[in-house]
Amino acid sequence: MPVGGIGTGTVSLTGWGAWRHWELMNRPAKNFTPTGQAGSSGFFAVRAARRGGAPVTRLLEGPLPVGEWEGDEGSPARNAGLPRFRRCTFRAAYPLAQVELADEAMPVRAVLEVFNPLVPGDAARSALPVALVRVRLHNLSRAPVSAAVAAVLPNYIGNDGFTTKLDDFRGRHFPIGSAGGRNTWQESSAVRGVLLASDGVARTHPAWGTLALATTAKRGVTHRTAWADLGWNDPLLEFWDDFSADGKLEEKSAKTDTPTASLAVAVEIPPMGENTVEFIVAWHFPNRENWGHGEKHVPAIVGNHYTVPLADAWAAAESAAKQWPALERETVAFVRGVVECDLAAEVREAALFNLSTLRSQTCFRTADGRFFGWEGCFDRQGSCHGNCTHVWNYEHATANLFPELARSMRETEFSEFSMQADGLMTFRVPLPLRPVSGPVYAAADGQMGCLLKLHREWRISGDTAWLRALWPRARLALEFAWLPGGWDADQDGVMEGAQHNTMDVEYFGPNPQMASWYLGALRAGEEMARALGEEDFAAKCRDLFERGRAWVDANLFNDDYYEHEVRPPGTWANVRTGLVIGPESKTPADPAYQLGAGCLVDQLAGQVNAHFEGLGHLLDPVHEREALRAVLAHNRRHGFEAHFNHMRSYALGDETALLMASYPRGRRPARPFPYYTEVMTGFEYCVALHLAQEGMVRDALKVVRDIRARYDGRKRNPFDEAECGHHYARAMNSWGLIAAMTGFHFSTLTGAMTFAKSPRHVRWFWSAGTAWGTAELAPTLRRTKIVVACLGGKLAVRRLTLTGLGTKEFKSEKTLAPGRSLTVEIAPPA
Repeated sequence: MPVGGIGTGTVSLTGWGAWRHWELMNRPAKNFTPTGQAGSSGFFAVRAARRGGAPVTRLLEGPLPVGEWEGDEGSPARNAGLPRFRRCTFRAAYPLAQVELADEAMPVRAVLEVFNPLVPGDAARSALPVALVRVRLHNLSRAPVSAAVAAVLPNYIGNDGFTTKLDDFRGRHFPIGSAGGRNTWQESSAVRGVLLASDGVARTHPAWGTLALATTAKRGVTHRTAWADLGWNDPLLEFWDDFSADGKLEEKSAKTDTPTASLAVAVEIPPMGENTVEFIVAWHFPNRENWGHGEKHVPAIVGNHYTVPLADAWAAAESAAKQWPALERETVAFVRGVVECDLAAEVREAALFNLSTLRSQTCFRTADGRFFGWEGCFDRQGSCHGNCTHVWNYEHATANLFPELARSMRETEFSEFSMQADGLMTFRVPLPLRPVSGPVYAAADGQMGCLLKLHREWRISGDTAWLRALWPRARLALEFAWLPGGWDADQDGVMEGAQHNTMDVEYFGPNPQMASWYLGALRAGEEMARALGEEDFAAKCRDLFERGRAWVDANLFNDDYYEHEVRPPGTWANVRTGLVIGPESKTPADPAYQLGAGCLVDQLAGQVNAHFEGLGHLLDPVHEREALRAVLAHNRRHGFEAHFNHMRSYALGDETALLMASYPRGRRPARPFPYYTEVMTGFEYCVALHLAQEGMVRDALKVVRDIRARYDGRKRNPFDEAECGHHYARAMNSWGLIAAMTGFHFSTLTGAMTFAKSPRHVRWFWSAGTAWGTAELAPTLRRTKIVVACLGGKLAVRRLTLTGLGTKEFKSEKTLAPGRSLTVEIAPPA
């Protein structure tokens, strides 16, 4: 489980209590476990002794998985040879984790509690660069126990796991970069511990910065700024002996670039009682670089917003320690609101666990506070740069939990940094930000989706002045579709032109996927234009929408699902510049990589966003539901042993998943779009969302359960749904499952709050960007009592609706805030 703040990077806690994937230094670092003296990595350990009994010392970890037992020199796992607990249970509800440890030889049972604050609506406090660790020790005997907990952290500053050197003896590369490591003891009113710094790494290097290992304990604290300077692995031996002897540490010194910092906290545990020790691992690495890709003519450093208010890692540790009780209380309230709501366990898990992507190296904020994202993360670098519009279209977490971050993305998209004068929006924004120039390309789904997201940010914020400031370029982005050689050059509401899209190819001719995004953008454009007094433009959008939807239903629906009508452009002279990537390698008279007669998994992707925006059905609702049934019938595959897939494999063996496309009616192109044989969770969640929105909840649950059965913690990491890289942004659309399955909708513009009616007593979670809480519905024979509680933030409600039952209008707005709930009874009209 990744542990870290929004845009800070993370270190991951394994299910048995080890710390892996140290991704703190401005780049991904999968499988990188840094080491210090004696080749040892960071760990926690406990020493305990009953009164009059012999002490026992254990690593605060459970059994090492058998897959890590063998390597060319025994187990390749760091600290594999240290004594550890015999039994281990891992429990998690992101961002909270517990590792429960037990061993008959130990006088205590231990629980490792780990989290990083996640408070909806508070991006600053959800961006603290820390791992908060509490070790809870339970004395199960009737005798008092003397115990101590040790924390160890190597000073590996400068070594981000990327730069390597060949070990000639072993014939393999090992990471390098640490230099001049310096550890110093620090004390303040809130914490005491060790600050880890470097005098040898260039201050402009992305891996330059500071680390801190601290505790909130005020008594019983001993420390080392380094381990003993001994040969072989004896520094670890000497440390273990010293700690095991009395639970205290004696200071040592060493001449090394990677001195290992250590803390020990001694506690007494009464008979049948417990005691706790709190530690903070903090970091501060300010030198984030731009996207890379050989941009040597622009400044490399764009900075990190999280480091701006903090002097170093020690300041981060102090800040977290002072706020710990409040941060934990609010984080637990958020998590409890989700996990205790009456939705299927797989839905709650999918919604929560994929939020970890916001804290991975996929996402970051530059020093000026702007929010950016890769598509995902490869093992050692970001995957597909630039706030990719057609990928980020799908996710619903950022806007509904941290709306200021979503607004930041819209401000970047509808600006000179992303748009040409003719309205073309590049689907990958440069860094550092600068006016767009040179060859740039537009994605049809990406550009249209940004208009739907602009509507969303306006609806959530209620800030029409903000919309007005961005509107000129937003209007231009929509009008770009109508230019000669463009997507809808004949202005009939149907995209016929070259449409680059999220399949990383261009579709030629009308197709349902682009149609849904375009029709949704036309509806969003209509509503925004009308709110800004541009009635003529609103009317044009409406006219194109009506004509376009009629044509798509009449011509692309085959009585089962929507097809793609391929229309080759014949010559590139018929295609506007910037709409085709690499035309010199493609054939305009007979283009490859088309969908054609395929049943596409997310053929109606834009409808999901349109439903969330309250924009109605984009196409015939009967046809839409038929198309969803077709996706389930044709694309849902049980067992992959006989499935041919020439691309990436995200489903194997006897697993069940939705294929990207199927060809139940034949007529498959010789070379369809590249990913058609693959499976990707972000697209599957899109289908689940649409199913739930159309009332097909049981089918939606099947899709979600299929996904989470594959990401079960045994076969794959449940906190890392990959697509083109780890922690893929598209999978964060799983957060939308909560709203889709509860029918929740709120508009700050109108003060209207909506839930679906329920035939039984339920408790649901809701989030509206500026506020979040729960709703409890208690139906009776004639009416439903609903209690809406706000657990964080603030919003004003003017109207409350239970879909299909009735609406309660308030004479004056009702303010929801923590401690101020709203209770009403709603009955159908007489």
